Amino acid sequence: MTAPTTAASTTRTGRSPNLDRDTAKRLMTTEYGRVVEQLNALSDSDWSRPTCNSGWHVRDLVAHMTGMVAMAASVPEQLRQTRAAKKRFTGGDFIDALTAVQVDKYDGWAPRRLIAEYERLAPKAVKGRTRMPGLMRRRTIPDEQAIEPGRVYEWWTYAYLVDVILTRDPWMHRGDIAAATGCRLVLTPDHDGVLVADVVSEWARRHGQACSLTLTGAAGGRWMFGEKGPCYELEAVEFCRILSGRGTGEGLLSTRVPF
Repeated sequence: MTAPTTAASTTRTGRSPNLDRDTAKRLMTTEYGRVVEQLNALSDSDWSRPTCNSGWHVRDLVAHMTGMVAMAASVPEQLRQTRAAKKRFTGGDFIDALTAVQVDKYDGWAPRRLIAEYERLAPKAVKGRTRMPGLMRRRTIPDEQAIEPGRVYEWWTYAYLVDVILTRDPWMHRGDIAAATGCRLVLTPDHDGVLVADVVSEWARRHGQACSLTLTGAAGGRWMFGEKGPCYELEAVEFCRILSGRGTGEGLLSTRVPF
């Protein structure tokens, strides 16, 4: 198992996905569909509720999510957003400038229009992500990616971004919306359970220590890494939210995993 990065990394070997490509495609397709289902179930008042995301309301968060799908669906749109974010970037983490561009892009859009746009773009995003050539997939993204903004960075391959992160991101935001609105968070073993298991596997490689983990709920399971070590038991979504930085964890639960 590899140790977690604790400072700016010194290697250009990018992190690669552990999911096979067929599984990655199935997960991204299902996740986009579940986002649309969740958004369609929101009430008018839900869209103005505050979330845990940088002072955003639900509508702002959905604008960011739509912007990410638009980037994955179209290379010209990816370039447009990247150029706009570079003009806006004044320091800190580039992702903050990018998400601001996305929120501004859909400023003033009514909820139903946002949902329709997300649903329209989702199949194109799946095609864009799965059709990336193998040579590009194996390349390391030129810039280090923030695991803990301002403190921990690492290199990713493009495959890790398109197969893993671009699915974890809407999955986590689905949880953010559920937490903000009280709407039901749909979880099933064949989808969310697979996503969570991949997070668990990556978490274990990052901290590299013996432990046992029990996650409850529809997306949960049990894992043993090595012998002895601490034992952890908590709900599966809560576990992921802690690792993402949305909660505070002690011991090995302080090991961050990107979403």
